[in-house]
Amino acid sequence: MSSTSQKHRNFVAEPMGNKPVTDLAGIGEVLGGRFEKLGFDKAYVVLGQFLVLKKNKEFFIDWMKDSIGANQKQATDCYQCLSDWCDEFL
Repeated sequence: MSSTSQKHRNFVAEPMGNKPVTDLAGIGEVLGGRFEKLGFDKAYVVLGQFLVLKKNKEFFIDWMKDSIGANQKQATDCYQCLSDWCDEFL
């Protein structure tokens, strides 16, 4: 398994609460701004889409690429962050 970033570890370490979308691994200010324009202003809103896509890695990554122009690494980091969070809290 690949190592995770500090941002990833911080996100997975505690309940999501009202965290901004930019707290997700792989999501910086630029992608966060694109998400916010689509109404995905909080991490839990992105989690909702992740769950709607049935936690499917391929579907989620494709959705991120298509909706906000994320690259493969950004989308994969975000997917893994949400997947690990779900494993911990759901």
